[in-house]
Amino acid sequence: MLMQACCDLEVDVNGEEVFMVDKKTVASFSKRFAKLFGNLMDDTGDLKVVFHDFPGGAEGFELIARFCYNNGTTEITPANIVLLNCAAQFMEMESSLLNQTKKSLDGISFWSWSELLVALKECQDLLSPSKPSLILDKVLDCVIGRLASPIVASPYTSSSENSSFRCSSDTRSSYSIKNNPSHVSRWFEDLLFLNIDLIYKVVKMMVSQHFDHATIIKFLLRYQRSRFLIATASEKCRIMEVIINLLTLLDRSSLSCKLLFDIYRVASSLKIRKQCKSILENLIGLQLDQATIDCLLVPPPQKKHYMYDVNLLLRLVNAFHSEPSPCLSPVRLRKVASLLDSYLVEVSADSYLNPSKFAELVLLLPDSARESHDRLFQAIGIYLQIHDGICEAQKMRICSALNYAKLSTDALRHLARNSKFPSRIAIQGFLNQQSKLENSLEGQKHINTFSGPISTEESIKEKENSDQILVYAKRVDVPEKAEQLDVQLQGMQCWAQAEAACEVCGEVHAWLRYGAHNRNASLGAPGIMRRYLKSMLFFFINLGVPSFNNMAVSCTSENEN
Repeated sequence: MLMQACCDLEVDVNGEEVFMVDKKTVASFSKRFAKLFGNLMDDTGDLKVVFHDFPGGAEGFELIARFCYNNGTTEITPANIVLLNCAAQFMEMESSLLNQTKKSLDGISFWSWSELLVALKECQDLLSPSKPSLILDKVLDCVIGRLASPIVASPYTSSSENSSFRCSSDTRSSYSIKNNPSHVSRWFEDLLFLNIDLIYKVVKMMVSQHFDHATIIKFLLRYQRSRFLIATASEKCRIMEVIINLLTLLDRSSLSCKLLFDIYRVASSLKIRKQCKSILENLIGLQLDQATIDCLLVPPPQKKHYMYDVNLLLRLVNAFHSEPSPCLSPVRLRKVASLLDSYLVEVSADSYLNPSKFAELVLLLPDSARESHDRLFQAIGIYLQIHDGICEAQKMRICSALNYAKLSTDALRHLARNSKFPSRIAIQGFLNQQSKLENSLEGQKHINTFSGPISTEESIKEKENSDQILVYAKRVDVPEKAEQLDVQLQGMQCWAQAEAACEVCGEVHAWLRYGAHNRNASLGAPGIMRRYLKSMLFFFINLGVPSFNNMAVSCTSENEN
């Protein structure tokens, strides 16, 4: 472009266009040109300057040239103020054009909403969000301030002249944009053009201005869906990473567990950084008590054959445990335990789930987290049924999670009869079942003692209860039980394992001692139990376990006394 008939400077701007200008004219306003020419200012020869990174390209240089040729004056509008500011900084025009643009920013509060959006788009195109910029900060402050004002004129009234928006002077359209759910989402569409770096700055400013956090979440999700339609794989990763980092600035109450799991599923399909993934998992874990079983059934990573991602659950529970003790109430802990038990039942049928991983799951929570261990027992039973080939040591580690005192009578009965459980566990379950029956009977006697004479109806009920106990004792016949134990003990390969069984059955000795010192125990259910346990004792003696011989001698001598 020819700016004047006599020009001695050729300027190539970013390879877009070549300008012919007078070097003295432009150098009189630009320190960059003045330093560049130096002693060549009076040279009559033609000079050429090539710019590769001029702000705004040919359009930006033309505005600078017109400013210089117009004796340092130009019209500054919201549409060109950012470009003029950037070009003036590039050409080192602090004392002239740069000062004029800064003064023009003083009237930014009078700009319409559409003019603010135009200026914001120019900032995005010309400025780097990572570098400090006075004009970017001014525009952003005004945009957020316009939205955060308690009562403001609607900036969303359509213009009849164009498709942009303008501020309405009609006070009837005034409302609270900041926290009014019926209107607040109108600005979502207006800000979707921003890149993710500017979104980060905008949301941080919204948080500092106490915007409704639920509204911010909706905006971020709307932005994510919109940008994903045109974004590349790497851009999607960047968007998700920024959104995850922004979630940490928001109140936990505004983040539902289901929402976080939805975000996690999207993030898992992308190759986001492990640090960001850990941040998201920690956010989920801190409110794991609000999750449902459907949320936890997340598919495993690629090349993993598990039905579900069990490693994710381990990390989530550990994150839940990381909360300070005052926040980790027993009620919340029991909710997580119930959720975990449901999860265990789901994954226990997974044939690819190895014993060590399943043991980690069942031992994940302390005993105090569960009021009942029936669901835990159910999951372990299913796992042992599916994984019949695992060794005794692995079974024992898995079963160590069970608290027999927290198993119901039905669960103890099933445990005593389940051949898939280790022998020591089955025996312990049987003994605990009998103990519960004994305590039940003793409790009934105690009630009768202090309640005076019992009625005929109560006597009949008590007899029925006693008969039920006797029927059950006959049903678990000793020879049949001995045969079952014999099958279960076939897997013991050395005397050390048999001696370990003796330790578990130490309660047999205690029961026999109880019967020896209580003559009346020969009557009713306690007497039957004593005879039954003595039969079990001699069954083990027949197996040849030495420690039972001593127990038998002790019990015989006590009976003789």
